Amino acid sequence: MSQLFEHYIHAGAMTRNADALADLFTDDGIYEAPLVPPGGAFPHRLEGRDAIRAGMAAWYALPVKDPGTVDFGRSRHVLHTTTDPDVFIAEIDAAFTDADTMSLVQIFRVRDGRIAHLRDYFTL
Repeated sequence: MSQLFEHYIHAGAMTRNADALADLFTDDGIYEAPLVPPGGAFPHRLEGRDAIRAGMAAWYALPVKDPGTVDFGRSRHVLHTTTDPDVFIAEIDAAFTDADTMSLVQIFRVRDGRIAHLRDYFTL
């Protein structure tokens, strides 16, 4: 659980590597951002590893509004297990040096060591 989460954070938020991120998903994996409106720049729902790779590569290619450097000393995350061993929840408070903290919740459903379904609850 924690190793998969750490790989996910490194591939996505830290390095913005769409290939590495997509490789963490099952072939039929689903990435959802339920609070993000459909049709915007950030993908609302991507189905399948190839769609995740393409959708996140398109997002990562956009110019980044730099909120400043992540302040790891003030940033926090908590991983929660559930009664289902294939599901865990991440609560994240990412603190930035030049901006407010961004809080989000992610629900991971795992199959065979890969992400089968991720619901990422945040607002842009």
